[in-house]
Amino acid sequence: MKRIALILLTALVISGCTENGPSGPNVDDFDREAILNNWADNIIIPSFSNLAESSSTLQTDAEFFVENPTPQTLQELRNSWKTTYLEFQKVSMFQIGKAMEVRYRDNMNIYPTDTTEIKENVQTGDYNLTLPSLNNSQGFPALDFLLNGLGDNDTEILTYYTTNTNADGYRAYLTDLTSRIDSLTNEVLADWTSGYRDEFVSNSGNGANSSLDMMVNDYIFYYEKHLRAGKIGIPAGVFSGSTLKGHVEAYYSDPFSKELFITALNATQDFFNGKHFDSSDSGESLHSYLNYLKTMREGMDLTVAINNQFNAARDEAEVLDASLARQVESDNSKMLATYDKLQINVVYLKVDMLQALNINVDYTDADGD
Repeated sequence: MKRIALILLTALVISGCTENGPSGPNVDDFDREAILNNWADNIIIPSFSNLAESSSTLQTDAEFFVENPTPQTLQELRNSWKTTYLEFQKVSMFQIGKAMEVRYRDNMNIYPTDTTEIKENVQTGDYNLTLPSLNNSQGFPALDFLLNGLGDNDTEILTYYTTNTNADGYRAYLTDLTSRIDSLTNEVLADWTSGYRDEFVSNSGNGANSSLDMMVNDYIFYYEKHLRAGKIGIPAGVFSGSTLKGHVEAYYSDPFSKELFITALNATQDFFNGKHFDSSDSGESLHSYLNYLKTMREGMDLTVAINNQFNAARDEAEVLDASLARQVESDNSKMLATYDKLQINVVYLKVDMLQALNINVDYTDADGD
């Protein structure tokens, strides 16, 4: 409770600290379309294109594994899963357009996965992965269980795909999951490249339904709920009062959860700065928009404060165990310290930045933080 009270007090105290009054540049005079161009052409579409390549390899490796279930093909499939899961971290924040329509992130990454439901689906063979009720038994977390959590070692895991009475069901379910990851990723990418990109860029106004307003809200929601809370806060027990090691990402693939978190943290900072995908180049961004407005906070450029906080959170996370499940058990204070660094940027982004850009929050904060 003390931690929650401190966070609320901090938000209240600094909410009025942004120093960008009527005498500053007009928020409407900035070329918002230039930001949308950079986001679409240099970040979002290239990120989904890269993910689509990885998901295609994942699907191919899954099909090869079920035909030839050996320790070697199992490891190759695990490697493809890890690569694709890391690439997914770079697009998870883009829940807009077709991704919002098909609830892309919910289909890809609800964790902890429901292992009981997975086993029931395998046993009966009667499942429809398009149903929202099965979101927690598919995607990357479900693959984590199927590739790493069915047994204590590779020999035990392989029996589920060879001699188990439901071996056919496990093989089918595995390829159904990888096929769905691949097909949904390509569906979202195809929408961006076949018309939505132009619609997104041309919708450059400043209303609640404009592309920039919606994207900024989606971005902050992702940072607050999925990066800060989902990856760190919930396992650390910030909202429950007790640690929940089973709620870490990639729980059965030990250790991998920290790498997923760092990849996602880097992606959110790169997006803020308009950094091109897989390049050192950058373009118009939230960073350049705030600098244009000369937005300050307590005598410092707000962009500097935000980037400093991203870096502080990363520095804090570097001392974490590669397995966040082990970390919450061995020394949860380090997880809580990482959470606190992340929390400060929630305020900078959600209060200071939105105030400067004249954007209203379009989602409800209901987790008590």
